[in-house]
Amino acid sequence: MLWSTVATAFKLSLGELSPLQLMLVACATSVLVLACILTLQRRWQAVIALSPRQYLISVLMGLLNPVLYYLVLFEAFDRLPAQEAQPLNYTWALTLTYLSVPLLGQKLSRSDLLAGLVCYSGVVVIATRGDLLGLEFSDSIGVGMALASTVIWAMYWIINTRDTRDPLAGLFLNFLFGLPFILLLCLATTGLPKDIGTGVLAAVYIGVFEMGIAFVLWSRAMRLAENTSQVSNLIFISPFLSLVFIHFILGETIRPSTYIGLVLIIIGLWWQQHAQFRFYRR
Repeated sequence: MLWSTVATAFKLSLGELSPLQLMLVACATSVLVLACILTLQRRWQAVIALSPRQYLISVLMGLLNPVLYYLVLFEAFDRLPAQEAQPLNYTWALTLTYLSVPLLGQKLSRSDLLAGLVCYSGVVVIATRGDLLGLEFSDSIGVGMALASTVIWAMYWIINTRDTRDPLAGLFLNFLFGLPFILLLCLATTGLPKDIGTGVLAAVYIGVFEMGIAFVLWSRAMRLAENTSQVSNLIFISPFLSLVFIHFILGETIRPSTYIGLVLIIIGLWWQQHAQFRFYRR
């Protein structure tokens, strides 16, 4: 539910702030929220007890997420309607599978390849707004950035598979060490936000929920689940709920091509996930 609202929050904030200003406010808020959660859960020892090498890893991970990932993602949302940027970014799960081949030595199955064809046909439908013969993208740079964000996010999670830090402590340190870089970039370009309006409030919302509480709830759900596949299936509800918020809050008229493209993306992701689940059960 929380992740379903963030595409709307992105656009509300970007209506008044630059992508870097949005990153600054949201990241600073996230650091405070994660610090509060660490305090409530009495997990500061997981932050303090790390080695110098792990702190260096935290700096590098922070440059990847939040700095690079959210800079590219917010630039995509700044250029594209929310109903286009959100489904395109949602293909990161498929990108993760493809990057696992060269980076983790995994193999692609026939289901992975077919799921990719279905998913990316949905991407083309959305990006061309249904004009498949013309193949004219609504904003080629924005589409490229939305797809590039899936590569960055997938790389982040692949690196995470070998991360020995406590997940919450690691996320906190990533945002903590990424924040100074975002501040310097902001000061060198667009400057700090000048007014506390809808843009800043939406950025705070993003920091609290998209970059904070939603992650903690999801991690907790995955730990409590008897079957992680059943829990992960719930995420397929998110993009459809997101369109409801985009329509009624942002006032975007949802095009038929968006529905068709999103359905294709979800079918491809569902197909891939269940094919993998059947494989592991054997």
